[in-house]
Amino acid sequence: MSTFVLVHGAWHGAWCWERLVPELEARGHATIAMDMPIGDPRATFDDYATAVIDASAGAEDVVLVGHSLGGMVVPIVATRHQVKAVVWLCPVVPNFGGLPWDGLPEMAAPGTFDGLVSNDEGASTWPSLESATNAFYHDCDPADAAAAFARLRPMNPKSLWDRAYPLSEWPDSKRVAIITTDDRAVTREWALAACRGRLKVEPIELPGSHSPFLSRPAELAETLVAAT
Repeated sequence: MSTFVLVHGAWHGAWCWERLVPELEARGHATIAMDMPIGDPRATFDDYATAVIDASAGAEDVVLVGHSLGGMVVPIVATRHQVKAVVWLCPVVPNFGGLPWDGLPEMAAPGTFDGLVSNDEGASTWPSLESATNAFYHDCDPADAAAAFARLRPMNPKSLWDRAYPLSEWPDSKRVAIITTDDRAVTREWALAACRGRLKVEPIELPGSHSPFLSRPAELAETLVAAT
């Protein structure tokens, strides 16, 4: 039995794993999910990693799963918590010595993030269901997309990108990447380049959007179990 520690990305919360959790548990595995401090302008990636470690204290046979921006968090956790595998899911992949989007094809499809609204403090929100669905949920059931949109939170990255990333090499854990073929937030082209060039792994490809935990949770659970 593994313990899947599920780390969400920007604007989301622990709630986004609600469809995946029962699928993993039905296959005999434990799960842990937590909220990242995404609204705190003082929070760094080290602080995000601390939130994961605090939530998973005492867990054994850990498989870390970092979705989207969570891909920046999970390798830090793996240097501070013994894990058997790290999974990057539709990931933002760290670029040691630079920013994730440097030196690769455009990360997002054109127009994907045009709908975002930012305030004077640097926090951004999605003002409409249509804009959020276009970015994250375009292959989800419309009711699921609406429910997800209603729970999106403000994201304030002020302290994430103004300092050097805290790692300069990958932790000594198995590395797995899962990407989706019609992702608009982290395109297939970008993800292939980042996973092959940085992680040195050939990613597993699933159909669909940026949110396979909502659109195809059973298939994602099978893939996670088989790959780790």
